[in-house]
Amino acid sequence: MKGIILAGGAGTRLHPLTKVTSKQLLPVYDRPMIYYPLETLINAGIKEILIISDPVNIDNFIKLLGDGKDFDITITYKVQEKPEGLAQAFIIAEDFIGNDNVTMILGDNIFIGQDDVLKKAVTSLKTGGKIFVKQVPDPQRFGIAEFDSGGQVISIEEKPESPKSDFAVTGLYIYDSSVVKRAKAIQPSARGELEITDVNNLYLADKQLDVVRYEGFWLDTGTFDTLLEAANKVAELRKNKI
Repeated sequence: MKGIILAGGAGTRLHPLTKVTSKQLLPVYDRPMIYYPLETLINAGIKEILIISDPVNIDNFIKLLGDGKDFDITITYKVQEKPEGLAQAFIIAEDFIGNDNVTMILGDNIFIGQDDVLKKAVTSLKTGGKIFVKQVPDPQRFGIAEFDSGGQVISIEEKPESPKSDFAVTGLYIYDSSVVKRAKAIQPSARGELEITDVNNLYLADKQLDVVRYEGFWLDTGTFDTLLEAANKVAELRKNKI
């Protein structure tokens, strides 16, 4: 299993902070934001990690993390020239993925707790894909999973105006190597992006998508409020030594 951290995007909701640095390099309490998704992958047992970022900020990630030896892992880097969707990361990472399974985590997503659940999900995947969902108060901001009466996911919709549930798809995705072929098969959405939701729906149509309800702490730190909430949560855990 290989790992990808996607650390691109303009971070416009965090202007003016992100006018001078990448969102994923902003501090979350006592560490740069990217340390948290990196730790999630490491705790899941992943040792080979690719970081994808934009041309302006890639050198800062290299300066911060180097080749990964400080973490007892191997880190390599690739550039996403334009932010053309989350699924584009798999096309960029085609050579890196090869025939291996891959876990991608978004660089602005923080997961705390349930490390055993995440590690089991990573190590148990043979074929297909796995995603994690969590109830949120603002489902319009996310890809949303719809479930039938038996609790099986029947659709995933990207940022719907009228959500069919409040279960958001979090920024952690586990796939087999066919994800590259699937990412190449989808078309850009109305906003001009290769949507991860479309990749998930291809797996779903083939009955190869598992959906796990994540019960730990999760935040997409893309706004000032969630950035502050994440920092406060980490500070609380540090002080309680959890």
